[in-house]
Amino acid sequence: MARKEPLVYYQPEIETMSRKDLEALQLERLQALVKRVYEKIPFYKESFDKAGVKPEDIKTLDDLTKFPFTVKQDMRDAYPFGLFAVPREEVVRVHCSSGTTGTATVVGYTQADLERWGDCFARFLYAAGCGPESTLQVSYGYGLFTGGLGAHNGGERAGCTVLPMSTGNTKRQVRLMKDFGVDCLCCTPSYALNIAEVAEEEGYNPREFPIHAGILGAEPCSEATRAEIEQKLGIQVFDIYGLSEVMGPGVACECEKQHGLHVCEDQFIIEIVDPKTLQPVPDGEWGEVVFTTLCKDCSPLVRYRTRDISRILVGECECGRTFRRMDRIAGRTDDMMILRGVNVFPSQIEEEIVSFPEIAAQYQLILTTKGTLDHAELRVETVPEFPFDEVRRLEKLKKDLQKALKENLQIAVDVKIVEPKTIERSEGKAKRIIDLRENLH
Repeated sequence: MARKEPLVYYQPEIETMSRKDLEALQLERLQALVKRVYEKIPFYKESFDKAGVKPEDIKTLDDLTKFPFTVKQDMRDAYPFGLFAVPREEVVRVHCSSGTTGTATVVGYTQADLERWGDCFARFLYAAGCGPESTLQVSYGYGLFTGGLGAHNGGERAGCTVLPMSTGNTKRQVRLMKDFGVDCLCCTPSYALNIAEVAEEEGYNPREFPIHAGILGAEPCSEATRAEIEQKLGIQVFDIYGLSEVMGPGVACECEKQHGLHVCEDQFIIEIVDPKTLQPVPDGEWGEVVFTTLCKDCSPLVRYRTRDISRILVGECECGRTFRRMDRIAGRTDDMMILRGVNVFPSQIEEEIVSFPEIAAQYQLILTTKGTLDHAELRVETVPEFPFDEVRRLEKLKKDLQKALKENLQIAVDVKIVEPKTIERSEGKAKRIIDLRENLH
């Protein structure tokens, strides 16, 4: 494997700060944060008042647990700009998560927000041995999804030459990776495997390319999949974590030791709580990840419940960074699926299905691995009165549903329309999702 030694720290004074100084910085920023959201965002004033807490109640970091949580529905209810803390003229970019019109979660960024986000990502590029002499190939999707632009911004902050490929056109991805001497690839794990396969199909041995690192995220990746990617591309894979509501990719990431993801604690406070009692759990125990943003100007969040399951790893990291480490995400507390890096809920799929009067409210989504990519087949039934023998109408219905899923949820699904009463009924909870994907085990 073409491993490369990490560079010096990108921001050594922050990344190696003593715990005492780091916690003092966190407390100072936390006190300023809760005061600002209380004064600037009506939602938080109402939420704090209802919980009987005031900004001045923050005397120590532990006092944060007295404050109420923020959940995704709060963000949806505030659509589009109800949780912004700055005037619109200071907002330079907006991202939002997937969702139907009126229900997406919207986050805004000031110029300073973008710079801080870029710095977070750049820290981990340095940990991967990438800096001003490196070429970074960004193969996350660009657009409202934070992946592409987040990695792009981080690459520029680190001084890299950035190749903004986005997704698709894999043969060209391979060719430019080789011709441009790419050092690091940023994309989803499944797409990294796809790139490796296409490279081999085109007669290349990607292990002979200069590339030595991959910063991969946006979907689950088992250790087996990581090992396969590392073997096929001849790289070291770094698991990166982020979510658009909190910032985007770069909230936490592995260092060169690959033992836990360092949380950018100068920017975020991480808590792990019991998902049932919502009480903090000791370090080392699994629970739901909760984040508080310490430095976001436009879209600050206090105690945001991510629904992701992880734990704090005990002990210091050999890399010398003093930020605490979270374990790799073990799952989610709800039923959200991640398809090729896009977050999708079964309820969203159901909303699209029931919008077609020709289709019955019976469906089954079968998820498999096709090659190295997620493959989704949606089986739906027509209503009894639909003329099933009219091939043209069936084909049009299929295409229309596929188009709706792609446009509204940003997922590509193979639709199979079957006759009424074909899909197995259940007397208990209906098994709508059948997940047979190999890379999740």
